[in-house]
Amino acid sequence: MPLAIFGLVIVSYNLVQGCTKDSVTMCQIVKDADWPIWPLIIASVVAVAIIGERSFALRESAVAPRNLLPELQAWLAKGGITKETIGRLEQHSLLGRVFATALTNAKYSREITKEAIEETARAVAHELDKYLPTLGTIATVAPLMGLFGTVYGMVELFGAFTATGHDVAQFARGISVALYNTAGGIVVAVPAMIAYRYFRSKVDGLLIDMEQQSVKLVEILHDERS
Repeated sequence: MPLAIFGLVIVSYNLVQGCTKDSVTMCQIVKDADWPIWPLIIASVVAVAIIGERSFALRESAVAPRNLLPELQAWLAKGGITKETIGRLEQHSLLGRVFATALTNAKYSREITKEAIEETARAVAHELDKYLPTLGTIATVAPLMGLFGTVYGMVELFGAFTATGHDVAQFARGISVALYNTAGGIVVAVPAMIAYRYFRSKVDGLLIDMEQQSVKLVEILHDERS
């Protein structure tokens, strides 16, 4: 993903460099906003990449498919679980990885099995949270980056006034830099915060679902052994 982000930034830069002064386009707006807008552009590219990656990675079918536990029960009813079955479970999904740990430790006591599941679950939770802290940071920092651009524009704006008069063009440029950067910070922060909250809630829901299914599996394994 870092290479993809770098590639998108380079493409964006080349597009902006290809703008003409007379074209009223997004890339012309980027030019008018001056260099403080580029950290926001990079942040927006990173945010879009994370949103796309997490949307794909946090699919229910890839994390905690609902039909996995019934299928596993059917395999147990047919005569037990082999090493090949455990290997397929580990590759099936994140919930399958937790189930594989439970099956591997099923010969031990219920408490040991639960401890092994908890260790695997912590690793799974860390994987589900992947990139979300970065997305949350972007949502928090983007308005401050926009504020920096606003301050930069205001400095340029007041620089237009001199003892001999004022430069109207520089004054207008300072206003455009300030406003474009303020708007840019908001435009980047709001979708990033919405996406962060959504993914955070989705991860919590998936973890609860995985915990419930894991408890059911432990009960099934140890009830059969008792």
